[in-house]
Amino acid sequence: MERSQPVMVTIKVNRVCHLGWKGITDQVEYSPGSGRQELFPSASLELCNVPCRVERVQARISLTTSHIGKGCDRDTYSVAAQRKMCGASSSSIELLPAPGAGKDWTAGLHSDEGHEGDLIYEFDGDSSGTIIPESVLNHNLSSTFTISTWLKHKTQAGTDKHTKEHILCNADDHKMNRHHMALFVRNCRLILLLRRDYTEANLNTFQPAEWRWKLPQVCDNEWHHYSVHVKLPEVTLYVDGHIFRPENGESPEVIDDWPLHPTRGINTTMSVGACWQGSEGNMKHGLTGYLAGLSVLVGALESPRVLSCLTRCQESLDTPAMELLQPSMELLTNNEMTQITIEGNNVTNLETLIRRVAYVNGRDFPTPGRRPVSVTTNILCNSEKALKVATAQSFVVVMQPHQPSIELNGTTNFAEEYEAFRQGLRVFPDVGIYLSAAAEEATAPTLGGQLDECVVSVYPPLNPDHETLVLPDNLIAELGLAASITRQGATVSGAHTTHHYQSILRQIHYANRKPAYYLNRAFKLSCSELGGRFTSNEYVQTVTVIHPQLSVDKTAAFNTNNADSIPPHMDHNNHNAHQEADAHLTHHNPQPVPAHAKLSAHHIELKPAHTVNDVYFTSNVMEGVAVNSASHAVTIIIVVCVGFLVFMVVLGVIRVRAAHTRHTHEDVADAEMAWDDSSLNITVNPMEQQLELAETQRLRDDDDDDDDSSDDGSNFNDDLDSSDEEEGKPKELEWDDSTLKI
Repeated sequence: MERSQPVMVTIKVNRVCHLGWKGITDQVEYSPGSGRQELFPSASLELCNVPCRVERVQARISLTTSHIGKGCDRDTYSVAAQRKMCGASSSSIELLPAPGAGKDWTAGLHSDEGHEGDLIYEFDGDSSGTIIPESVLNHNLSSTFTISTWLKHKTQAGTDKHTKEHILCNADDHKMNRHHMALFVRNCRLILLLRRDYTEANLNTFQPAEWRWKLPQVCDNEWHHYSVHVKLPEVTLYVDGHIFRPENGESPEVIDDWPLHPTRGINTTMSVGACWQGSEGNMKHGLTGYLAGLSVLVGALESPRVLSCLTRCQESLDTPAMELLQPSMELLTNNEMTQITIEGNNVTNLETLIRRVAYVNGRDFPTPGRRPVSVTTNILCNSEKALKVATAQSFVVVMQPHQPSIELNGTTNFAEEYEAFRQGLRVFPDVGIYLSAAAEEATAPTLGGQLDECVVSVYPPLNPDHETLVLPDNLIAELGLAASITRQGATVSGAHTTHHYQSILRQIHYANRKPAYYLNRAFKLSCSELGGRFTSNEYVQTVTVIHPQLSVDKTAAFNTNNADSIPPHMDHNNHNAHQEADAHLTHHNPQPVPAHAKLSAHHIELKPAHTVNDVYFTSNVMEGVAVNSASHAVTIIIVVCVGFLVFMVVLGVIRVRAAHTRHTHEDVADAEMAWDDSSLNITVNPMEQQLELAETQRLRDDDDDDDDSSDDGSNFNDDLDSSDEEEGKPKELEWDDSTLKI
């Protein structure tokens, strides 16, 4: 039962240790416009007291952006705007523009909305190609040209690896299927075909006709930018803004071929996304993938600096300051600045450098979403034993940017007289353009930033007979912008600062040779940026025509009668116009004007203007004036006509009444002269009757003699004829001598 002395036993419990990085958060939130933001400010490398004398340590930080836009967050400007901003040649011809007037060959292609950048077109085989009009691009590209495009392509499962997929093709239009020029993908190779014409080379001499570049980017299903520079006999390929050099140092494969033989009546057809088969009359060798920004520059080579600018990402990793780098350490980056590699034997300096690695996004309105970031570490001990360190994962979460606002303001109404309209006046003399952030930021509007389009609309459309809209063409050309004018208004496009856009808008002039036809003219202005992603308010500028006015009394009466119908924004201008006109006339014409007419200094009768509701666009016609002398002449003619008509009516009535009275009197006279022979007996001497008959016979004989000797017409013969007719008629009074006794 004896006991020993107590012994103290100490048990040390070691904490659980995982070899790798500590202090790296799961995600880092990035606010747009915040500039440079460090990703791992508290990072440390835990080695867990592993018995290892570090001989070499390497850490690689990688930013993944392939799921954002065309490989990364680039500027959301159109291809034309980006080329201008990067100083590219203005002679380059865009083959996949946004559909519109004169650019309808892309209307049938599948595309996105294009608000996040230039339009992306999808091609799904032979049926999706489109033909480029010959008026757009000369099919003879000469011996010096540049073809540039964005391409996203992958290997199609189940298809022959030797299948051609054409990006651009120029082939015979009928009868034959000869390919004169083509850029296509086959077996993960980018191939340029360029056949010489029989006029350019000897028919019996082989010439380089096909250049083949084998590169993994063609089939990795990622966005890449390709630019083929041709200056025969040299052909150079640029990928993502950098000249392509194979890893093995070999030159591209070049295939020779005969020049094309001469043909008669055969032209060519240029197409995108497939190749035209002239003998079959349809498309073939179609592309399955995505294209954007396809352009051709004829007669020149694009500058490598421009290509680098066009492909530059706006988001990237930012390296730590070089003064933090110890002599035994090394720092490397890739061209896109999406990967940073730090190597050396100093673990402490490695941790310091990792803490200073940052993320930057130069876009004012970046694409929101997550960007994966990984840190891969390799440790080599002096015993040539490698420590396995787990890869650290994190995300950069780009927050939704605040929606900006574009504000247009100025004096929305002003009035001018006839002469100002005839000579031309500035439509937007004091318009201002201001860009401001969202309301929650509570920042005041500032003049700055960039716009890419401003549109001036006129409704009803301009009358080309007497209306013109003039743009400052010299300033627009100097700034490298594009402009167009139609009856519906004008458009100025191209990325530039708001200050220069404001200068252009203030120099737009409107001229009207017949201002008397209008009460006012309204112009609507709107501007946008980032390819229409953000638009301004609709600014309406109303220009009122001051018409000449004369009498104060008629103006006052007109204002009284129409006070309820005059729009508020026009009442003040019209009142001022009336006062100016009345003062002018009182000075030059002190005599009172007749109350029944209102005349101008040019002897024009003025009619009260029609009033309209308060709308954006008003264009009332003010015709209907008449010259005073013409009015009097018309009045006199009307009076004379009415008087003549009344005279004719009265004369007709009198004639009718007179005829009626005459017939009545004749009837009464006949009634009074009528004999009542009901009981009348007349005794006639028969000897006298015989004598009268003998005399009548003698007169008839004389009349016949006269007719034979004279052929002139006379009243005498007419009388005889009348007598004969009377004798031929039955007599009303006839003697009854049956009972006569002598």
